[in-house]
Amino acid sequence: MQNFAEWVLGNGITVLGQQISWAELVGQVCALAVVFLAQRRTLATWPVQVSATVLLFAVYASAHLGGLAIRQVMILLISVYGWWAWSRRTDPVYGVVVRKARVSERLALLAALLVGTAAFALLLTELDASWAPWPDAWIFVGTLVAFWAQGRGLVEFWLVWLAVDAVGVPLQIASGLWFSAAIYVVFAALVIHGWWSWNRTARRQRAQRPAAVKP
Repeated sequence: MQNFAEWVLGNGITVLGQQISWAELVGQVCALAVVFLAQRRTLATWPVQVSATVLLFAVYASAHLGGLAIRQVMILLISVYGWWAWSRRTDPVYGVVVRKARVSERLALLAALLVGTAAFALLLTELDASWAPWPDAWIFVGTLVAFWAQGRGLVEFWLVWLAVDAVGVPLQIASGLWFSAAIYVVFAALVIHGWWSWNRTARRQRAQRPAAVKP
């Protein structure tokens, strides 16, 4: 297993003079596929996410980005929850049921982002686990909040992803992970489309469901 990990991290392809390991390439492609699958509200979203977390954990650990590495472990756990939650929220007509968050839920998401980022950044600083603790913490906490909201079927999870991408792109560039930075830019475009798509679906489900239950 160790030899395989060393191989996927030490080998890969070169694009425009930049070395991209197989772990980073396949991991980010899987992560990109997750966004594409989430737009379509398919359960395949979650097993593909599991594959991405395993590979990207190795990438970020080798780049000394402790927050991003630990994030992959947490994403794996949340992916199990998301898989279970989406399985319970499926509808034969509408697919995975999605909705807009209530005001209280939006405030809870915002509080989790701010408080969680501050607490985790201080922890990373104390442990000397990251050379960029605050952006590292923002991405870590934002990812967890986004995946939790996604598992709940909340449209707002796409907006949390946009906030994560806004910090993720410059951090990846500064870390020398150019391919990952480019993937984050593609993420942003897909996230905007996903937010629009889920908004439309939420409105349609809300409008049609009362009519569907009438005799």
